[in-house]
Amino acid sequence: MTPFLTVAAIAAADATAAPLHLETRILPASSAAGTPAAPAGRMSPGDPLVVELAYRNTGAAAITGLVLANPIPRGLAYRGGQPDMPVPDLSVDGSRFGPLAVLTVALPGGGTRPATAADVTHVRWRLPAALAAGGSGRLAFRAVVR
Repeated sequence: MTPFLTVAAIAAADATAAPLHLETRILPASSAAGTPAAPAGRMSPGDPLVVELAYRNTGAAAITGLVLANPIPRGLAYRGGQPDMPVPDLSVDGSRFGPLAVLTVALPGGGTRPATAADVTHVRWRLPAALAAGGSGRLAFRAVVR
């Protein structure tokens, strides 16, 4: 598997006044403390990864009310938040977000079942503070190759 970019969806109060640059990177999880290393090369099912979303305000004004939503790249399964990072809201359908414990998956014959980490299709973070002009940051979560 080679590194690739995914497009993160954004919602901001006025994204046109303050452009936002986003980049998603897939990194192998280091064997020590799960910290990211170099971009992922060839990977096998079960290999742990870190999915990192780097963001930067390239505009002249602060961005307020910023929400960053990122689909889980195909071929990966969500495994949890990254230590020392905000825990993202999760979704199993790309539209309803919340903690994994409250999410459900519709069953083909009707009814629902509790969602598992393997059902997660999107992650989302709400930045609590304005992102200043020129400001940047990164968010990350743990994943595994399917």
